[in-house]
Amino acid sequence: MSLPPFEFATATRIIFGVGSAHQVPSAAKALGRHPLLVTGSHPERSADLIEALEVEGLGPVSLSVKREPTTELASQGARLARESGCDLVIALGGGSALDAGKAIAALATNPGDVLDYLEVIGTGRPLTQPPLPLIALPTTAGTGTEATKNAVLASPEHKVKVSLRGSLMLPRLAVVDPALSASAPPDVTASTGMDALTQLIEPFVSIHANPMVRALGREGMGRVSRSLRRAFAQGSDLEARADMALASLLSGISLANAGLGAAHGFAGPIGGRFVAPHGAVCARLLPLVMEVNIRALRTRDPDGPALDAYREIAQVLTGLQSAAPEDGPGWVSDLGAELGIPPLRSYGLSPADFPTLVERSAVSSSMKGNPISLSEEEMMEILERAW
Repeated sequence: MSLPPFEFATATRIIFGVGSAHQVPSAAKALGRHPLLVTGSHPERSADLIEALEVEGLGPVSLSVKREPTTELASQGARLARESGCDLVIALGGGSALDAGKAIAALATNPGDVLDYLEVIGTGRPLTQPPLPLIALPTTAGTGTEATKNAVLASPEHKVKVSLRGSLMLPRLAVVDPALSASAPPDVTASTGMDALTQLIEPFVSIHANPMVRALGREGMGRVSRSLRRAFAQGSDLEARADMALASLLSGISLANAGLGAAHGFAGPIGGRFVAPHGAVCARLLPLVMEVNIRALRTRDPDGPALDAYREIAQVLTGLQSAAPEDGPGWVSDLGAELGIPPLRSYGLSPADFPTLVERSAVSSSMKGNPISLSEEEMMEILERAW
């Protein structure tokens, strides 16, 4: 079979390694003179970076993101950047801070309202002006946001999470320092780590998968399989943290180039309606989505490439060359149980919510990458079993 054409893109520059965060101030000086520093819910952790930036003559304007970013916060941040004359954005934190930084960098240079550019609830107009240069510095290992071309924003008014998306949004520089994630508590390590695994598996079986994404997926899944339990049990294990930081980075590159699937298709609408950690929701859904997908593929597309992809996933995760596709969901489910991933009911979902969630999930951009189209009954089954 001939190899189909594909495209591949990622951050302009990536620096990886323990201690690499020390390179941020000099790198920032090469990109701008007046940065906007976007931090997470603990802005005090940025004190050393602020001091180092000031030594370089870069006096940052700071913005703290206390929770998952909203459309309003992104608009306010863009206005702050413009009014303060910022010519660079540095985002330091977990996925929320990085998503906020990416959205702010894009909206600061593109005119109009945020809704002009949002999918699902907006007009989905493409971004035409290059965003402010962005340096992404993750402090958790899971979202891979430092290497993606979208920013997830919550719209409380619409009760949904949607993406601001465009190839121009890829960060100018991603600095991945595994030491920054060493202080993440076990529950955050678990949920973000499972998010990374989901973002490696779904692009691997996506209808948009390509050989480069598959290569990155194999590498990332192997590192998760050997190190997530260790990072969860012993946060100071820098070798395990480095494995998970790299797995997260590879997951972001993978999803940026091949899309996602049904687990993320559900996670967006769930996160928009309920206060629930994105990674933990994905972790609960992932093995069930895998199981239902595999069953549907055996029935409706037994000769397609996705079943072989699921077999390879099972082989990588279990370490057994004899593994069948169905062994993958079992391995993921067992891992979720070890990490204490809770059922969806713990976030306030009830069966009465399922029809609306299925309706909204069915039209999500992530669902379009799923390796097979799922019926309404199959989608309901996933929610019922995850509940």
